[in-house]
Amino acid sequence: MDLRIGIDLGGTKTEIVALSPTGEVRLRRRAATPQEYDAILDRIAGLVRDAEAELGVMVPSPVGVGIPGSLSPATGLVRNANTQCLNGRPLDVDLSTRLGRAVRVSNDANCLALSEAANGAGAGHAVVFSVILGTGVGGGIVVDGRLIEGYNKVGGEWGHTPLPWMTPEEYPGPRCWCGLHGCLETFLCGPALAADWKGQGQRDASGIVAAAAAGDETARGALDRHADRLARALAAITNLIDPDAIVLGGGLSNMAHLYDVVPRLMERWVFGDVGRTRLLRAKHGDSSGVFGAARLWDKGW
Repeated sequence: MDLRIGIDLGGTKTEIVALSPTGEVRLRRRAATPQEYDAILDRIAGLVRDAEAELGVMVPSPVGVGIPGSLSPATGLVRNANTQCLNGRPLDVDLSTRLGRAVRVSNDANCLALSEAANGAGAGHAVVFSVILGTGVGGGIVVDGRLIEGYNKVGGEWGHTPLPWMTPEEYPGPRCWCGLHGCLETFLCGPALAADWKGQGQRDASGIVAAAAAGDETARGALDRHADRLARALAAITNLIDPDAIVLGGGLSNMAHLYDVVPRLMERWVFGDVGRTRLLRAKHGDSSGVFGAARLWDKGW
């Protein structure tokens, strides 16, 4: 049986999917993510072995893993992962040893981009830029079906570029966990939107759209500022790589007003006479990451 297995390694949950060669889901399940490195290796290995046993797989399947970080091309070790115990570890090597096969690891935003470009909202478009707007902010680039990770393996790391065209009130921007000031993540992530709405230290932006619709002017102002900043940030991407489509994923991608408001706001900042870039919601929702991880073996990256 020819299958591809994807793993989405999140901070609280780990998801596995087994896809047929035609993309059919043969198995899918979730489990809690342990908070210790060896336990994470055991959890992933157990999910893979159990899936293959249940599906009657005789030949080991290729495995791809999406993580909220990336592997350094210099050291081969995980860097910048929100799950701290992964940092400084050779995750792909250790998983390969546990599973007895090669394992490919990439950033979760790259996996989102692969999934959505293959058979999601970006299907049929030559150049797709995908964005995660959630607890953090990330991005991924797919060109003609191929993931562009880049020479330094930071292709699409949009969340850690500065907010463009800052106003005096915005400059120099909040300090980011990466050590710099004004990163897009500090303006566009869910906790940043919550802090703008409810005050410093607040992290939960759920209910902000309903509050704005009910007349909460503070919520309305926070949403307006967020949309304007997102428009500037996506206009800068458009000026750089001019994608056919931009696909939004993550929790904040469910805010329906973005797809009407942001493209119109982008027109001011895009260096061109037309604004044709499509802004689309991820078709696969929070499943895009795990589907994309299963596609890390497509076309021999």
